[in-house]
Amino acid sequence: MSYGEPNNPYGPPGGQQPGKPQENLPGYPQQPGYGYPQAPPVDPNAPYGYGYGGGPGYPVEMPGGVKTARVLLWVIVGLCLIGTVIYSLGAVASNGDDFSNFESSLSDSQNAGIAWGIAVFSLLWAIGAAVLALQVRSGGNGVRVTTLVFGIVTAVLGLFPFVIVGIPHLVMGVLVAVFVGKSDGSAWFNRPRG
Repeated sequence: MSYGEPNNPYGPPGGQQPGKPQENLPGYPQQPGYGYPQAPPVDPNAPYGYGYGGGPGYPVEMPGGVKTARVLLWVIVGLCLIGTVIYSLGAVASNGDDFSNFESSLSDSQNAGIAWGIAVFSLLWAIGAAVLALQVRSGGNGVRVTTLVFGIVTAVLGLFPFVIVGIPHLVMGVLVAVFVGKSDGSAWFNRPRG
């Protein structure tokens, strides 16, 4: 087949001759070329491009702030486990077997009970932080809200009972809440899955 034949699939539409300018023929819209259809335009202002759900505006990979929040949650886990060990050792050390003075043994048992209570609370807090850190990658908006509340409560607890020792918890709790609460964190946790 030559280019000028009317049945040539590679020739101009409507049997136009090569060399003649194309004009708008009915039924043949003006197209820039032949072959595969053109891709839809990409929005250069979209924050992350196309994500898992195929829609624009959803992150394809975890944003840096959310990654940082996850790392900070693991640091909180480590600090809570260290606190659990320290308070457990303190509780064991304050359990004196000297019953010669009833008031001092009562005071020691109360201190031991408080130390055991703090050790158990610290262990439970470490478990909660670990569960949230594991859920950040695949969790939805419920994980985001829970992590946000966890960060705020961690910051408040870092201020109130443990003022000097709690400053790292205060800073990390605020940072976790800020990084998860930002718009890119919201986009990560609200992305479609599937």
